[in-house]
Formats: sequence, C-alpha cells, structure tokens
Amino acid sequence: MTNDSWGQVRDGLIKTIGRNNFVTWIEPLRLIDLKDGIARFEAPTKFMRDWVMRNFAEKIRTHLVLAGQDVDRVELIVGSLRPVPIAEVASRPARVRPASAPSRSSDDAELPGAPLDSRFTFDSFVVGKPNELAHAAARRVGEGGPATFNPLFLYGGVGLGKTHLMHAIAHELRTRRPELRVLYLSAEQFMYRFIQALREKQVMDFKEMFRAVDVLMVDDVQFIAGKDSTQEEFFHTFNALVDQNKQIVISADRAPGEIKDLEERIKSRLQCGLVVDLHPTDYELRLGILQQKAEAHRAHHGDVKMVGGILEFLAHRITTNVRVLEGALTRLFAFASLVGREITLDLAQDCLADILRASERKITIEEIQRKVAEHYNIRLSDMIGPKRVRTIARPRQIAMYLAKNMTTRSFPEIGRRFGGRDHTTIMHGIRKIEELKASDSQLAEDLTLLRRLLEA
Repeated sequence: MTNDSWGQVRDGLIKTIGRNNFVTWIEPLRLIDLKDGIARFEAPTKFMRDWVMRNFAEKIRTHLVLAGQDVDRVELIVGSLRPVPIAEVASRPARVRPASAPSRSSDDAELPGAPLDSRFTFDSFVVGKPNELAHAAARRVGEGGPATFNPLFLYGGVGLGKTHLMHAIAHELRTRRPELRVLYLSAEQFMYRFIQALREKQVMDFKEMFRAVDVLMVDDVQFIAGKDSTQEEFFHTFNALVDQNKQIVISADRAPGEIKDLEERIKSRLQCGLVVDLHPTDYELRLGILQQKAEAHRAHHGDVKMVGGILEFLAHRITTNVRVLEGALTRLFAFASLVGREITLDLAQDCLADILRASERKITIEEIQRKVAEHYNIRLSDMIGPKRVRTIARPRQIAMYLAKNMTTRSFPEIGRRFGGRDHTTIMHGIRKIEELKASDSQLAEDLTLLRRLLEA
C-alpha cells in the first residue's frame, strides 16, 4: 500500500466515522498483510478486535477499495503474529491525542484528558427535586476544598445530567483552584490509554500521570466492567489517590452494586464515598429546562413567535430524557424559523411527530392497578379480588377507567387482569366513572393526579 493510498483510506475513514473513533479504534490496529483479497490486521485485545469487526470492518474494506486496493474482506486477529505496523507500510501522520468528543465550540476549555463542553456549567444546570442532591454534592466538590466524601459517585439513566455535572465541576475547579491538576476522561479513554501504555511498554508513565493528579474524574465507569487488567489498574489508581486524599468523581448508568462483571473490591471502594442517584425528571423540572432553553432560542431566532402552552405540552409528552427534550425544542425553533411560521400546537405535533411517537411510554394495567391501590390505600389483592364494598369497588372502577383510556387493551383483556371479570362488568365500571367525574370534583382531581403520576 502506498503513502497516497493509505492517506486516502485514513482521510475517508475520519470523514465517515469521526476523528475520535479513528484514533481510538483504527489507529491501534497493525496491518499484517494485504493479499488474495483479504486485508489482515492485528488488534491489541480481543475486545478491540470484536468491537472493530462489529462496527468498522466493512467501512475499512470500503475505503480500501476506494483507494484502489483489491479487498473482498477484512480479518482481525489478536496479537499472535508479529505485525507490520501500518507506519512501516505507509508514512502515517502524527498521532492525535484521543478525546471523548470534539470540542463543541472554539471557546471550549480542554483538560489533559478530554475536552470540556463550555455549555455544561453550574449556571446552565436546571435544578429540581430529582437532581438537587447530586447538584449540591457536585457544587461542594467544585469548591475545591478537602475531600469530604471520596469518591463522589453519580449515577442515573441517559440524559439526566451526569456528564453535565462532571463538566461543571471541572469548569468550577479551573476557575476557583487553577493550580489543581484536574483530569477528566471517559472510562473508555482510561482503558484505551492503558492498552496503549501496555503495548508501548510505558506502563510506569501511565501510572505516574494518573497518580499525579489532584482530581480524577471518570465518566461512564461501567465501561470497564469485565475488562480484568483495566479494572486492576483502575483499582490501584483509585487506592493511590484516595490514600493521598485526592478527590475522585465517578459517573455510571447504574449504582456500583448493580454493575455486572465489576469486581467486588471495586464495588466496595466506589460505595465508600457518597453515592447519588439522578432520578428521572419530573414534569416541573422538564418545564424549567424548556423555559431556560427557550430563552436562548428566542435570542437566536428573534423572529419566531410561540403560542402559549407549547412548552407545557412538550414537558408533558416527552418524558424520556433531557437530550431528547432539548433536541425537540431545537428542531421546533429551527423549523419555524426556516418556514417563517409561528410555533403552534399543530406545527409542534407535525414537526415532532417521530419524537412524540417514540416518547409514548407504554403504561401497563398492572402499573395502573398498583398506582390506584397506593393512592386509595387499599391492598392490590383487593383491587382484583371479589370484595364489593364501596371503598374498594370505586378505586377498582377508577383503575378500569384508566386502563381503558391509557392502554390499548380490549374490554375482555382488561376483565382478565381484574380477576377474570366479564367484559360487561368492565364496561359498567367505566361508564360509572364517566358519569361521576362530571359531578364529583374530588374524583375528577384524583383522575388528573393519577394520570400525571402514571405518565411521569
């Protein structure tokens, strides 16, 4: 392979998969040979081999063909042969330091680990009940004082603010304590750098770099679960920093005890500090986030007008995560600006049809029964049992009514879930609630509250 053809393959892959993916997954590969229509590469680990084969092998083949190479398939092996580095086959441009994502803007600050997003500060973080403890704990760490809880472990689902708080801590520390060495990176980067250090026989340099920091921040730590050698090094790094009273901040998508294939000693260590859950957003928090983002969009799209109730509609309907919510608002303002129309409910429903459809949470009859039983303080067994006293029969009818209105189940199906009742019994119960809600304001309020609780 000539310098020119490898340069073409490299440039093509960077455009297709992004510079960071190229540096993380393609650059560590070594070309063994290219003959008989097969391009053989060596990967440093089985994990990397499997990942590349699953995600990038066909893209590598395509770009080799585009560069004039006769390649029918790509094969990868794990370091059993002595490979010929690609650099020896074609002069390779200088290595680029891996980073979890490219900077969002020219103003983004960059630490020795990964770039920080300048938008992710404490000022831009909307605080509500589901995240107030995580926010307060992150604020305390951001002050840069002695490590009062070590580590701080933040966990929660996608788009609930873990990474935002991690970046905010780093930004705050840079402002308040610029002399501190703060290292922020993803667990994937930690693993990649460790593998690189092993391959290049620079493990001592790796250890020195990570153990010389004042604050270590590792995002998505669940990624190292099952990677034995990486876990081992992470454990020793963790212990060395804690022994020096250096602050550690960790994030994951679940609590330490729930991370499968994570060593017990690491789980134990992660649980010895403050473990904080970022709960799914509630309606009020979602509305607050939308109001803040809408102000920024109005400043950018000054010509766009919005009728009342749109933000409330979005906060009510899009409950999956904050990223989806923000993306929906961005699309809505951009569309309205491009077509020169006011943002109305009809426009929002048309423009966001796919997001609204994907965000529809499937509510189950069992969920409805449980929530109604809790609300009226009756046993779940009574809800589906034979008792006909009014204190049980009325909540049962309310649950039937909600089951019909909030699920796609038929009357016979609902009947089966309510102790095998006949479909005529279900129809009677639903009719009864429809009649009562018009005259009984307390019942109407209960129905509204239960709907909101089930949709949250």
